[in-house]
Amino acid sequence: MPTYEYECSGCRRVFEVKQRISEPPLTTCDACGGPVRRLLSAAPFILKGDGWYVTDYPSESRKKARESEKTATTTASSATPAPSTGSPAPSTGSPAPSTGSPAPSPAGPAPSSSPSAGSSSD
Repeated sequence: MPTYEYECSGCRRVFEVKQRISEPPLTTCDACGGPVRRLLSAAPFILKGDGWYVTDYPSESRKKARESEKTATTTASSATPAPSTGSPAPSTGSPAPSTGSPAPSPAGPAPSSSPSAGSSSD
């Protein structure tokens, strides 16, 4: 059975009444006899099932355990070298200097892929 909140216009009293949905709303205050109006209230709900409380509102000990797990994982992942991707570079005896920009093409500028960049043959 739902609980409805009412506010009296005369005495400004706010009160709750359990009523069936099919019952008509109250019209008068039982304390002063003034007119009342039904208020809109947040509907209560229940979270059923496993994990709601633990995942949403962890205890202090759970927070500490989670932080220590993060620290251990971060430390372990920084100590392990990351696996290389792609094919290995050929060994020339000395490492190539890294400039941060791509190497220039030895054959000159690359041909343009747009049709309007070259000469027109109309």
